[in-house]
Amino acid sequence: MKKRVLVLSTSLRPHSNSHLLAQKFAQGAQEAGHQVELISLQGKDIRFCQGCLACLKTHRCVIQDDANAIVERMAEADVICFATPVYYYEMAGQMKTLLDRANSLYTSDYNFRDIYLLTASAEEEDSASDGPIHGLNGWIACFEKARLAGVVRGGGADAPATISADKQAEAYQLGKQL
Repeated sequence: MKKRVLVLSTSLRPHSNSHLLAQKFAQGAQEAGHQVELISLQGKDIRFCQGCLACLKTHRCVIQDDANAIVERMAEADVICFATPVYYYEMAGQMKTLLDRANSLYTSDYNFRDIYLLTASAEEEDSASDGPIHGLNGWIACFEKARLAGVVRGGGADAPATISADKQAEAYQLGKQL
């Protein structure tokens, strides 16, 4: 069955390792016959949540920036894949900000079920990605129909475009098996 797959690349750095993983995941999913959209947060205006909770009634954030359009795409997707660099053993701040701004989805009839996470860190140990996994699981826990379906822990990428070929292949295969 053809799925609508949304891949969100949350790094703001050009030629980032997490973006390379996102591209490979998207390529695998597309080659498997799915409808794939890759959105980079690079150059996007995404402001902090104000905590007003108006979005729970209106199903749209009152802040007028790029987050609303991205959140709409999230609601329509069957699969969402987040790609993030690991900063201080946690997801990138812009990914966390987007998750906060997706609060309107909480009371909506969202489509997504499977959530994937691709991480890129300078640290080689797999445990470097535990923070982003824990943080994303906290968001997923608010959506009873969703689950964390897969993770690529891309360690040892300490400069732009240095993510290993093995981790790129792992991201590709994860997308291909959807």
